[in-house]
Amino acid sequence: MNLNHLSIFRAVAAAGSVSGGARELHVSQSAVSKQLGEFERTLGVALFQRLPRGMRLTEAGRLLFGYANRLFAIEAEAEQALRDLRRVARGRIAIGASRTIGAYVLPKALAAYRREHPGVELSLQVENTQAIEDKLLAGEIDIGFAEGIERSDVLDYQVFAQDELVLIAAPRHPAIGPKALTLAALAKLPLLMHETGSGTRAVTERALTERGLVVRPAMTLASTEAIKHTVATGAGVAILSALAVRTELRARTLVVVPVKDLRIVRPLYRVQLKNMWPSPSLEAFLPFVRQAVPAS
Repeated sequence: MNLNHLSIFRAVAAAGSVSGGARELHVSQSAVSKQLGEFERTLGVALFQRLPRGMRLTEAGRLLFGYANRLFAIEAEAEQALRDLRRVARGRIAIGASRTIGAYVLPKALAAYRREHPGVELSLQVENTQAIEDKLLAGEIDIGFAEGIERSDVLDYQVFAQDELVLIAAPRHPAIGPKALTLAALAKLPLLMHETGSGTRAVTERALTERGLVVRPAMTLASTEAIKHTVATGAGVAILSALAVRTELRARTLVVVPVKDLRIVRPLYRVQLKNMWPSPSLEAFLPFVRQAVPAS
């Protein structure tokens, strides 16, 4: 079915005359009559009864007019949806984030973005860095935020902030003294770590290995919160993101232990498939993420 013919038919049916339909479409009356005749011959039915004054729909015409109205209503709805998408009035963003970013950076960004763009649906999955990259490759999420080491040639890694990893301990832990801890002393302490696949663990292991330390965790715990609570009992020490321990440091339930010749600063990455064109809603989200990173 020719949609141009259908549009002409609908305009004439709505106006009740060829002249009225022509005015609505801003074309000549003869062109409308010609196109309407071609349409009826193609369909093999008469759509109008031609009266001395105006046009009256036949039964076939009434049937088609109902379908035409529905079809063009859907077209108008689609155009409006695309306009809304361009101005970020609607849309959906599926986000994946490693634990540090997902727990200590993105909540603020999500809340601020939601206030500005309430029509956009947001979803956040918090996984370790390896799982985030796997979900990007599988097309399960639109964007990932991760700390750690680049792993895939088909993913694009863009640094959006820097993060420092610090050694933390309970306030009265024996490791705390007047001087900075030596690397040799650190090697003797029970170290609590995330599981393999964690970006924090990968960066920590690399930094310690570069300084000649063999890393064997005394405990492997599945979450940053579990590590912090266990460290607070005095059961060991841990190297965690400064972003993750800001509240505990202010409350003095944990303290930072300086380590001589050890400063670990890592980039925080925005990760996407290479050559991916971001949607307007996703593009609008990125400034909120940068603004959510606490100042050093």
